[in-house]
Amino acid sequence: MVSPPEKAREAKAPRPLRADASRNRDKLAEIAGHVFAERGGNASLEEIARQAGVGIGTLYRHFPTREHLVEVVYRREVEGLCAAADELALHNAPDAALAEWMQRFVDYIAAKRGMANSLRILFDGNSQVFANTSGMVAGALRKLVDAAVADGSIRSDINSADLMQALSGNYSAPDTPEWREQSRRLVSLLMDGLRWGSKKARL
Repeated sequence: MVSPPEKAREAKAPRPLRADASRNRDKLAEIAGHVFAERGGNASLEEIARQAGVGIGTLYRHFPTREHLVEVVYRREVEGLCAAADELALHNAPDAALAEWMQRFVDYIAAKRGMANSLRILFDGNSQVFANTSGMVAGALRKLVDAAVADGSIRSDINSADLMQALSGNYSAPDTPEWREQSRRLVSLLMDGLRWGSKKARL
């Protein structure tokens, strides 16, 4: 016999999404990440729905407010960047994996800049998304740096926390049309500096 508390939990448990609804939700989150990165805070939810091939009503059924959408997109961006670290490390030399991941970090920052106002609202509202993702990106970078140091392809005196601070500085750069390309050039310069003086560079 099911006890009253168990019945209450069963009643509150959300129904799993149908396959087509789950695909729509995932597609909306994916498209939203791209649109936020390209259009910034003025990104239109109607444009996101159009690019995802659904109506605006479908978007609102999955994400009642812009902040609901941003929370899912932000989590997706963090998890995607961390997964990329593992994937790049698997198929590339350690320094090449680090270099490519740092370039992808620019895209991550672009999406985050585009969601800045909504992220601030979520932060002020004590959203759990920040607690759940805290340290994930820094941890991914640390693994890549440690592997490249051990490989001798970057200098051994690098601190991954210092590198994260340097990379994150792109977040506050002026929002100009050249912002992303300028950030990519700066990241390339950072990578050159990491390789300079390494064991392999001296061979």
